[in-house]
Amino acid sequence: MSDYYYVSSEDIKEKKQSGKLEKGIKRLLIIAAIVFIAQLVWLFGISPFIPFTVIDVHGFAGLNRPEILSLAGVDDNSSYISTNVRDMQKALSNHILVESAIVMKRFPDKLSIFLTPREAAAVTLAKAGSRQVPVYIDRQGVFFKTGNVNETPALPVISGIENPQLNMRLPDALVPLAENLYQMSAASPELLSAISEIRIERKAWDGYDLVLFPVHSSIRVRMENSLTEDVLRYMLVILNVFESEGNKPKEIDFRSGMGSYTVKERSL
Repeated sequence: MSDYYYVSSEDIKEKKQSGKLEKGIKRLLIIAAIVFIAQLVWLFGISPFIPFTVIDVHGFAGLNRPEILSLAGVDDNSSYISTNVRDMQKALSNHILVESAIVMKRFPDKLSIFLTPREAAAVTLAKAGSRQVPVYIDRQGVFFKTGNVNETPALPVISGIENPQLNMRLPDALVPLAENLYQMSAASPELLSAISEIRIERKAWDGYDLVLFPVHSSIRVRMENSLTEDVLRYMLVILNVFESEGNKPKEIDFRSGMGSYTVKERSL
């Protein structure tokens, strides 16, 4: 015995509509997939190779934008994929005027360069033919810039350096001195302005002594290579005491931590 099913026209109509809906959904999914794949191809396959459209350079006076881009190796064809941030930072940091460099690339077409300039902590004098020119020393002990003899920067003068030249560096033992001078110039510039010169003298065996020449005293001060704000304040107090006395020493020795001196007897 056979079973017969009756299919109404409404059922046929609903099936046709359902089929059309499924086809429409499939088409939309296919189109969405194509668009998505195209975007991925553009985003990861094409745009990283497109030259940077935005390049931000944060430099400083003395090093302009074209020079910075040239040092970094950035040209019209530089792109996200072709740029090596580490190599770029190294190239920029090698410039004598640059203390540090930070390079950041932002996907897909932006590049940012941030440079920190060297700042002078002290100055020394170098011979240039028959004249002397100031050479600036930064907090890391690097001799990074020459100046003009007519310039009178409010910086401590360091002497006793043999044949100072650009791109030289203070001996490792003297780098803390440069850092301390930099900190004091920011925190207590009036203290440093009381010293006209700091002479470096090598010890017979190892290390260095510092000989300080005060502005308002004829008494020089000898100390270990450990000049700090507290030591400088104490030294100026002691000098004020000696300045009020008649028979003054030529030099006070602070290397033992306490000032010692010898006063010549007055001749009769």
